[in-house]
Amino acid sequence: MSIPAEHGVVSCACGGEQHDARRVAITGGPGAGKTAVLEVVRRHFCEHVIVLPEAATIVYGGGFPRHDTLPAKRHAQIAIVHVQDRMERIEVEEHRAAVVLCDRGIPDGLAYWPDDEAAYWTEIGASKADVLARYRAVIHMRTPRADQGFDHTNPLRIENAREAARIDAGIERAWDGHPDRHFVASTEQFVAKLQRTLELIARYVPECCRARASLSAE
Repeated sequence: MSIPAEHGVVSCACGGEQHDARRVAITGGPGAGKTAVLEVVRRHFCEHVIVLPEAATIVYGGGFPRHDTLPAKRHAQIAIVHVQDRMERIEVEEHRAAVVLCDRGIPDGLAYWPDDEAAYWTEIGASKADVLARYRAVIHMRTPRADQGFDHTNPLRIENAREAARIDAGIERAWDGHPDRHFVASTEQFVAKLQRTLELIARYVPECCRARASLSAE
């Protein structure tokens, strides 16, 4: 698969105005490279491939309290779930997207949840089975180790490499049971990880939406 040189939203050949969106979650621990991958998608896939921002970034970047207390951690995750849920619903109900790529999904909150799993599902008012069924596929980008170039530059990232690895493992457990899950290992050269992730994403993008972006899935 090649990444084209041009930038900007790519027009789609299908000419369709109405779509039934499929949701694909791009997940993984801190520093996995999700932001970089989704930026490439924004620039090179057509307008029917919608990329949602990370709900946690919206919540914390907007000033939500980030206290190291149990109440703060619980309420933060509940707030993140509500933001995530409503962003997804907008894109699904507007019918303009063929694919909605989610920067994390609702199950991710379990990796940050300070209580037991049953309490999480009770608090958000949903079952794990119903939430997993919302997502057509899950692409889990693995967090790199410290010697693989773990990135500390994001000002909202507070985890070190060891903590990021723990969260990555928690996210893996959170998505257990999803029938269509893919793992992308970290590599010495990030471009290889990027290419592999884009190939997986392209599997769920209609042919007309990826042809104009010169992307193909193996």
